[in-house]
This record gives sequence, structure tokens and C-alpha cells, in this order.
Amino acid sequence: QVQLVESGGGLVQAGGSLRLSCAVSRSIFEIDALGWYRQAPGKQRELVATLTRGGRTTYADSVKGRFTISRDIADNTANLQMNSLKPEDTAVYYCNAVLWSHDNWGQGTQVTVSS
Repeated sequence: QVQLVESGGGLVQAGGSLRLSCAVSRSIFEIDALGWYRQAPGKQRELVATLTRGGRTTYADSVKGRFTISRDIADNTANLQMNSLKPEDTAVYYCNAVLWSHDNWGQGTQVTVSS
């Protein structure tokens, strides 16, 4: 249905920034909702941010004011700008695309924030 490939993860010091990108195999306009989730070791996968086709955004309370989700129509990507990173943001970050009520996932990209 939809192939998703994340990039942009890495190691950063606390207070730093990273920008994650997700290449989407279908037109962004076909996607009902784009999202970023994360999973830390020993924890369940949790929602970070979502962006609907209509442009509505939602954020986890823990990232509000620090993270921004966006889409680039020209590049057909979903992006997550992460600022003021904290060690507790360390996790594997997954791109999600909802199409025809089905969830599609990328393979994930590791983000590690050192204190």
C-alpha cells in the first residue's frame, strides 16, 4: 500500500536538534494521516505527533512546544523537527501513514540524546 523510509536519526547532545524525514511512496494528498511514533527500550510504542490531510496536528504533551510535524508536498515527505532534545526522547522513531483505514509503518530510525 504505502512504503515509508525514515532518515535523519542519530546521536545528539541534550538541548540539540534533529530533523527526521519520511519518504512516502504515494502522493501525500492520498494519505489520510501522517504520524510519528516512538518506542524506547522496554516501553510500548507511543504517539509523538500526527498531521491529517486537512492540516490538523496533534502532539504528545511531552513534546509540545519542542517538536513540529510537517509535510513537504514537493518532496513527498513527512518531517519531524525536534528541538530542545532531552535524554528521555531517546527511542526508535517510526513514520506512520494511514491509508484507507490501514496503518503503514516505516522501519524506524534511532534517535539517541546524551546528557
